[in-house]
Amino acid sequence: MKRHRKTIQYVVLFLVLLIGGYAIGQSMFAKTPVLKAGDRPPEFRLADLEGNVHDSSEYAGKPLIINFWGTFCPPCRAEMPALQKVYDKWKDEGVQLIGINLSEDRLSVQNFIRQVGTDFPILLDKNRQVEKQFGLKQYPTTFFVRPDGTIADMIIGGPLSEDQIEWQVRRLIES
Repeated sequence: MKRHRKTIQYVVLFLVLLIGGYAIGQSMFAKTPVLKAGDRPPEFRLADLEGNVHDSSEYAGKPLIINFWGTFCPPCRAEMPALQKVYDKWKDEGVQLIGINLSEDRLSVQNFIRQVGTDFPILLDKNRQVEKQFGLKQYPTTFFVRPDGTIADMIIGGPLSEDQIEWQVRRLIES
């Protein structure tokens, strides 16, 4: 029995290494879409902090800023006031802004939003499916979408300044 126990242990170890190696390889080399200027962002349906569902189609025909962020991300937190200021300035011109939070609990997000004073829609990507559809690798990531539904620009990292966001919005409106 002792001889067989050693063999079984080696077989189990081999299977664990094989399965683990496969899982790591899949995650490292999995192809995720990389969006670029001219592409159309993926469609999505997400709930906001009040539970209302927002569909990406409701933003069709309007200049749109999509900001992926998290309270765990210092640059994300730092750029929220600038996003709000630019939104306040341009919302009467039809500019839409949505923040998509990356799978945090509703209470944490609500507390942060209350502290910052943000009033643009904050959507919750509970299972990170939208994040995966957009192929995100770093936070914050902000997409600037033209009224025709194509991506004008994508900025990875941050924080974005008010001037940087303003410049992008002017480009969206002029396109």
